[in-house]
Amino acid sequence: MTRNSATVSLPNAPSIQWFLPLIWIALLAMCIVGMPLLEGLFRWVEPDARQVVYDRAAFYELLGRHVLVVSVAAVVTIAVGVAAGIAVTRERGRDFLPLVGQLASLGQTFPPVAVLALAVPVLGFGTLPIIVALMLYGLLPIVRNTLAGINDVDATIKEAAQAMGMTSWQVLRHVELPLAAPVILAGVRTSVTINIATAALGATVGASNLGDPIIAGIVNGNMAYVLQGALLIALLALSADSAFNVYQQRLRQRLSAS
Repeated sequence: MTRNSATVSLPNAPSIQWFLPLIWIALLAMCIVGMPLLEGLFRWVEPDARQVVYDRAAFYELLGRHVLVVSVAAVVTIAVGVAAGIAVTRERGRDFLPLVGQLASLGQTFPPVAVLALAVPVLGFGTLPIIVALMLYGLLPIVRNTLAGINDVDATIKEAAQAMGMTSWQVLRHVELPLAAPVILAGVRTSVTINIATAALGATVGASNLGDPIIAGIVNGNMAYVLQGALLIALLALSADSAFNVYQQRLRQRLSAS
């Protein structure tokens, strides 16, 4: 007599992991499209204001510009930060480790507003100054986590790879970077999430983005505008942070399974 084992269909783990990021993205999309429908709520916040829903630019346009600025800064910062972290973990670059660490820290010793004030006379008003400020401000977490991730790779694993005939470049590409990837990604996650909020300062130098309603609200004493800009930036930051968190978990699961 054969007894058939019952099969239980389990939910797809990746689908469950992406549930929270999709919720934040859906809320962001709903706020972008339906902000005028919340006029009653904002009228309660600012009962005496003539206009309570920011309408000088479409929210989806401001969102697109905001994402573009943060993305450009992130791509450059990741490339520079990871490359610098790798370089100073090599035999020839170890002497430059203190210098790279200090230069990376330098960006966060200056407030972003000060960086903008120094950059505008040289670069002019617009998008470029805020990209430079975001690059400087977001470099430190990426450099530190790249150093931590690569240095934490077990030396015996690297020695085993070299014993198999791998070159230094192959060890870096196939051993060190894959094992360090979750830690490096954590630094990228921190950098991008912080810069999503910091990018709002670009509105003060002519870089139109989700900071526009906040600055307009401060200038005109309209807290409804400030609330709208802050809400959208917060939802964007939560969307990005939760998406990075999912990707980190999947990387860790892949490493644990290998």
